[in-house]
Amino acid sequence: MADRVRLGSRPCGDGEPCWIVFEIGATHDGVDTARRLIDHAAEAGADAVKFQMIDPDRLVARREMTYTYTVLADRETGATDTVTERQYDILARRALAADEWAVLKRHADALGLAFFLTVFWDDEIELARELGCQSLKIASGDVNTLPFIRRAARSGLCIQLDTGNASLGEIEAAVDVIRSEGNKDIIIHQCPSGYPARLDGINLRVVRTLKQMFHCPAAFSDHSPGWDMDVAAVALGANLVEKTVTLDRTTRSVEHIMSLEPPEMKQFVRLIRSVETALGAPRRILKPEERESRLQFRRSAYLAEPARRDQKVSDVAVIFRRPGDGIGGDVYETLVDHRFREDLSAGHRLSLADLRDPEGDTT
Repeated sequence: MADRVRLGSRPCGDGEPCWIVFEIGATHDGVDTARRLIDHAAEAGADAVKFQMIDPDRLVARREMTYTYTVLADRETGATDTVTERQYDILARRALAADEWAVLKRHADALGLAFFLTVFWDDEIELARELGCQSLKIASGDVNTLPFIRRAARSGLCIQLDTGNASLGEIEAAVDVIRSEGNKDIIIHQCPSGYPARLDGINLRVVRTLKQMFHCPAAFSDHSPGWDMDVAAVALGANLVEKTVTLDRTTRSVEHIMSLEPPEMKQFVRLIRSVETALGAPRRILKPEERESRLQFRRSAYLAEPARRDQKVSDVAVIFRRPGDGIGGDVYETLVDHRFREDLSAGHRLSLADLRDPEGDTT
């Protein structure tokens, strides 16, 4: 079991920067739009792009099956429409040939982006390996397709497991299969169902549950509008966030309504990085400048009345005033049985050099 995995040249896991992955597979309509979205992902500062290697002719046995989803009808008012169409037609818009996948992989390589693929068939696993993909993703609908998961695990590539609508038992069975093939590089996604997802179905705390149960990196695949849920997921410890992007949120197709547009992509990356910086370390370690700056707001012991030589500290009234560059209240309470070495006037700021211990030695 590994709390960290490698995605190409970079690790993913606790103690590492969160991987920011832009999902393009659901929102492109061919190589041209896919390339443009890869360009925007690189410009925004993402770590990776993800696609879905769809072959609707093999995947969909009943072409009459329909799917109903919501689209953004009016950007100004936020009005929406409901669209119902054949699942086959939705998936056909995402289908690309092997040579087109190679074009997109080379383009991502040239821009320094990792390239992830959701795969559905054995030959797609092999093609992903030939292309040099850093990771394979198993769709949430395939979480119980154990024979296929087993073959994907044998690729030796990092396996990302989507878990929408899956029980913890089903996730455990899939993880066991991957590990039984000697593949320890697993990232498990908390993936809410629905496009967009309902707030009461996002269950962000599952991110922590997955990490605790399986001792591997956990990810959050966001199906909600905006980026609030991604920020919360990172704060809860998500090691990777996957966010769908689009050239136009009003496109009348599934998933566009809750996707980021190019101007927002850079803001998204900046925000996630800011949250990471603000989260800091689990231990409270003060920087030298913090120790220095706090002194102006802390207080030191000053004599409220004159003190005589050999008089006990506890017998003389003191007042605590700013700044805190003298004897603070916490130290003062350990010195009340000490005695003054010499006469001191009211208003004097006490220091350790002013005192001797009860036995008579200088403090």
